[in-house]
Amino acid sequence: MRPADSGPEVRVLVWYREPEGDPAALHRAFDQVERALRRTPGLIRSELLRSVVRHGSVAVHSEWTSLGAFLAWEQGPDHRLHTAPLRPYQDTGRDQVYDVYAVAPEGEAAVTARTDVTAGADGSGT
Repeated sequence: MRPADSGPEVRVLVWYREPEGDPAALHRAFDQVERALRRTPGLIRSELLRSVVRHGSVAVHSEWTSLGAFLAWEQGPDHRLHTAPLRPYQDTGRDQVYDVYAVAPEGEAAVTARTDVTAGADGSGT
């Protein structure tokens, strides 16, 4: 096991807004990003979630083998390039555009695994 793969699995949520004139544009951008990230080490899967209570609110949910794997990708050279198609749709009306959560072991309360890493502050943890 490499050090980047150690630790608990994490889930990343990144919030976006569908553009009023072309809501499908965000979905096309997600498809493009997902294709680019298919073989990313440590990425288990990602999916696009549409809010049923906040019109136009969308989240990208991604699952990672560990916080180390996510941070290695987020700080790596391809992160900003591969996630660029989604950047214009970030929900900047929130106090933060993304969050990282550690998967709590059975019987423990969920714990947020926030980092001070600024490389991913653009919220592109997809």
